[in-house]
Amino acid sequence: MSSKISRGDFLKHSGLAAAGIMMGGMANGANLFTPQEDKKARFAKLGKVNVAWIGIANRGRQVLNEFVKTGLCNIVALCDVDLKSKESQKSISEHPNAKVYTDFRKMFDEMGNQFEAVVVETPDFSHFPCVMLALNQGKHVYVEKPMGRTFYECQLMMDAAARNPQLVTQGGNQGHSDGNYYQFKAWTEAGIIKNVTHVDAHMNSARRWHGYDVNISRFPDAEPIPEGLDWDLWHTTQQYHEFNGKYHPGNWRSWYDFGMGALGDWGAHLIDTIHEFLNLGLPYEVEPVKLDGWNAYFFPMASTLNFKFPRRGDMPAMDITWYDGIGNYPQIPDGYGESKMGSDVPTIGGRAASASSVRLNPGTIMYSDELIFKRGSHGGTTSIIPAAKAKAMASKLPEVPKPTSNHYENFLLACMGEEKAHSPFSVFGPLCQTFCLGVMAQRLNRKIVFDRETKRIVNDRFADAMLVNTPPRKGWEEFYKM
Repeated sequence: MSSKISRGDFLKHSGLAAAGIMMGGMANGANLFTPQEDKKARFAKLGKVNVAWIGIANRGRQVLNEFVKTGLCNIVALCDVDLKSKESQKSISEHPNAKVYTDFRKMFDEMGNQFEAVVVETPDFSHFPCVMLALNQGKHVYVEKPMGRTFYECQLMMDAAARNPQLVTQGGNQGHSDGNYYQFKAWTEAGIIKNVTHVDAHMNSARRWHGYDVNISRFPDAEPIPEGLDWDLWHTTQQYHEFNGKYHPGNWRSWYDFGMGALGDWGAHLIDTIHEFLNLGLPYEVEPVKLDGWNAYFFPMASTLNFKFPRRGDMPAMDITWYDGIGNYPQIPDGYGESKMGSDVPTIGGRAASASSVRLNPGTIMYSDELIFKRGSHGGTTSIIPAAKAKAMASKLPEVPKPTSNHYENFLLACMGEEKAHSPFSVFGPLCQTFCLGVMAQRLNRKIVFDRETKRIVNDRFADAMLVNTPPRKGWEEFYKM
């Protein structure tokens, strides 16, 4: 493993600091553009960030294409454990100048001085070692949501980022740089959104595990490992499972050992601004209200989870109820109106998250002492309901700034010192830890009581131990010591 290289050392050795330039931008973060300039002109004055990519198929490939569209980065290295897959081969062919790796550790060893930032688009459970090595090696990090699979691993990543404040971190909840981010912030600061007491968050589309046998008593039988797939390396820190097509590609999200289910997948797109701007932090209680098809291996067919948050300053105590599963809807208030899917919601394999069987697209319903709000997902903006109330409030609404960059641009510009990242680990981490607590309540099928000060579960010793989870596989212990 390469020795740790600080950001300052990298700049010094590369000669960029002496030239007063950082990746094409001014080293002191000076503003290089005027408000009148459009985005293209603004970006043309900046250099490019050299980026290494871990996870280049499926969602990883989608995000890779979005980063390339910014015009602000050079993709210098590509890494994936399944390089012969159709999606990986497409990414490789489109970036012929990037060096290709199977093992991200080897990529760091051989090319660590040739890139400034790392993007991690691997399965949920394997985010942790990639992120920890990147931060240890002085690299800016963008990681797909959710941040990690266990509460402890999220904490270690947050702590590593806090020890390296010169490094930019960004979670992959891309709507957090779009219209809803700016609107929710402005409405909160103006007192339009205040005294919130309850939120319903819902994601009711079919998931990969729907249709699995809920009477399962063991993991799936072994199947032949596809040619070109390094199945052992795929596991990183997690304990080994015999290969089965219900794990890879993509299906890992179905299983507690590998993924975070619908909550981890969609929660960061639905309650991110609620969590940040209402200063929620961590819940003190999570209760599984409904778990249809519960088993010890994969996620339920439908889940209703209630998260309780205490009073915060002058903000009242509140709770969030999460609904997933087909037909598992919250109560819809009068005057709700149409449920729309935003154009910014990505598809995988051409399939959007909504389906004809879904009556209510992913979104939230937020209740305050005076108003009711609804919102869709990702960057979708918030509306006051019913329409008559929205009309009466129209003159009181503040002006909302327009986004200066999308989420991918925001990360790269933050690496250049031009902007502040919108979803750094200090914001993204507690949100994802909240999901970790929710998944633990799902897996155990019982209420957990959490001490927000000590960060311990106080009513269940087994649940408390699960905050850390099982020890890592032999050979992967070092990532927990960085």
